[in-house]
Amino acid sequence: MIATEDTIKKEQPSPKLSYKGSGVDIETGNQLIELIKPITRSTARPGADGKIGGFGGIFDLKAAHYRDPILVAANDGVGTKLKLAIETNNHNQVGIDLVAMCVNDLVVQGAEPLFFLDYYATGKLSLGSAKEVINGIAEGCLMAGCALIGGETAEMPGMYNGNDYDLAGFAVGAVERQDLLTNANAKEGDIILGLASNGLHSNGYSLIRKVIKELDLKYEENCPFLETKNLGEALMEPTRIYVKSCLQALKLGGIMGLAHITGGGLLENPPRAFNDQLSAHIDASSWPLPPVYKWLMKTNLIAPEELAHTFNCGIGMIVITDPGFAQNVVQELTNLGETVYELGVLKNRSKNLPKVTIENIASWKN
Repeated sequence: MIATEDTIKKEQPSPKLSYKGSGVDIETGNQLIELIKPITRSTARPGADGKIGGFGGIFDLKAAHYRDPILVAANDGVGTKLKLAIETNNHNQVGIDLVAMCVNDLVVQGAEPLFFLDYYATGKLSLGSAKEVINGIAEGCLMAGCALIGGETAEMPGMYNGNDYDLAGFAVGAVERQDLLTNANAKEGDIILGLASNGLHSNGYSLIRKVIKELDLKYEENCPFLETKNLGEALMEPTRIYVKSCLQALKLGGIMGLAHITGGGLLENPPRAFNDQLSAHIDASSWPLPPVYKWLMKTNLIAPEELAHTFNCGIGMIVITDPGFAQNVVQELTNLGETVYELGVLKNRSKNLPKVTIENIASWKN
């Protein structure tokens, strides 16, 4: 028998593989884009219309009325707090965390967040949970005054198990060249102020999860440090966004530096706001330790020094001010809704002196 084109076609088996069959549903991804278009439009601001769907997000810097701008960029995630979000089925607030971790890193250099992009990766795309996450991201963008101009949703079966997903955020801001905050501004005698946190924010959750495992606690149980919520709800309290209050306070003058207290806690983050010739002297008794940290101390599983090296310990943002401006800065930040504490002072640093000294840290155990 002579093989012809027709007989070859008849002998070939019908194709049996498809992208959808391998676990990637492009149609579901398209449905998600349509679902979130109204959400992203709600974040529109001068310079961005909040529309998505193109290959790249667009921002018109001229429309934002900058004269001599420096661009500042930051990216971050929310760490193993995602595990808690997945296990407690609480996906909305973790989107706020994602934005907060990026935009708080911009404002410490005096930058106004302009736009935000997210990356959402999962093994199997769930429209419900994905929309909740992006709702939270949009809410965080509104708190920070920036536009959600794009992002990426990746469905990758084999990379993630079950309902697991991962998040990353990217933010870009701008500051006039003359207003850029650097670590060269602070000097001896400057006052260290602290802005209260919402609790754990988005750092130290690997340690928190070990504490919970050690104590054999369940997320649905009553919270041991907050009567009105269960443990999972209390631990999911989102990171506070300090952008609008800090930007407004910067207009007063006299702010010499800002430090976002994230991974590394109160020991590693403040030095990023001043030079190596200075050291921060902080009095641990100058602010009340929030309930979650009092509870951690009572477990006797974590030493005070470890607490200070891992968590924000109730202070989410450090503000370094000239002594002559401190009172006005405190009043302005208080009027803008922040809870402000005077933590200590900057001193000249000798060779053997650490960059941060926390006095009365033993008081946390009482």
